[in-house]
Amino acid sequence: MSTIAVLGAGAWGTALAKVLGDNAHAVWLWSRDSEHVEAINRSGENRRHLPGCSLPATLRATADLEEAVGDSDWILLAVPSAAFREIVARLAPYAPPRLAWATKGLEAESGGFLHGVVDKLLSPPPAMAVLSGPTFAAEIGRGLPAAMTVASTCERFAADMVAAFHSERFRLYTNPDMIGVQLGGAVKNVLAVATGVSDGLGLGANARAALVTRGLAEISRLGDRLGADPRTLIGLAGMGDLLLTCTDDQSRNRRFGLALGRGATIAEALESVGSTVEGARTAGELYSLAATYEVEMPISAAVHRLLQGEIDPGLAVRELMERAPKPEL
Repeated sequence: MSTIAVLGAGAWGTALAKVLGDNAHAVWLWSRDSEHVEAINRSGENRRHLPGCSLPATLRATADLEEAVGDSDWILLAVPSAAFREIVARLAPYAPPRLAWATKGLEAESGGFLHGVVDKLLSPPPAMAVLSGPTFAAEIGRGLPAAMTVASTCERFAADMVAAFHSERFRLYTNPDMIGVQLGGAVKNVLAVATGVSDGLGLGANARAALVTRGLAEISRLGDRLGADPRTLIGLAGMGDLLLTCTDDQSRNRRFGLALGRGATIAEALESVGSTVEGARTAGELYSLAATYEVEMPISAAVHRLLQGEIDPGLAVRELMERAPKPEL
């Protein structure tokens, strides 16, 4: 059995750490909050972020980064994208040979993909892997069935991750397309804000289906320019994650959009969700990325303009519907 460090003791990191621990791996769950760590170890549960899910005896929380990563066979980051660069930089002294992440988003400073941050900050670059797909932490924590995709720069690392996570309730598929897997996980959060706004305005199921479908077209156009495999974008990390995030109220991004559509301010909407809303930040980075590659992404652009205060939800819908007619394909 492996020793694995999971960095990030939010709901997502805890759920993934629980899967690994339930499979008898030794797991360090790291948080910078020592009081949170003590509470997890004392109760055997992350009551702050994943209440009601008992953690296995093979899992131990720590606030000591060196203790977490020092003897680990590989590291899994499950931190918000805004914190990704900082945590990767803190790993540099340990020269990790294998680094995976389950973070979904674009890098805050550059607006680029997260593997670029790892390439830049860690020398020599480790074997890298990204884990993505249609999953909610609460359901993973309760042991409900789920499937995800892992893309890696190293086939052996991907195979080891599949073996580490595999169980009768959790399945991983391998995929060599690092760009496509990261792209799907980032853009779907922005599109989930859009579908939430639409439903908050009461525009109905037809509008929701149109937004999801045309949103997938936006992901595909950008993916084509970036060299992503189109098959990735209709798989678990693309269409699968998009459908889940846009249609279920467990999605923080969707709930944020719902609040905006119902008249909340951005600050009120963020407060109502109460935790990280990746789509609220990724919208600006995605807007810049699309502009750089000259890719038309009207739904994503509308979300960006809405969050910048340039338009209100009603105007965003009108502008999308009043665009000049064009072929679907």
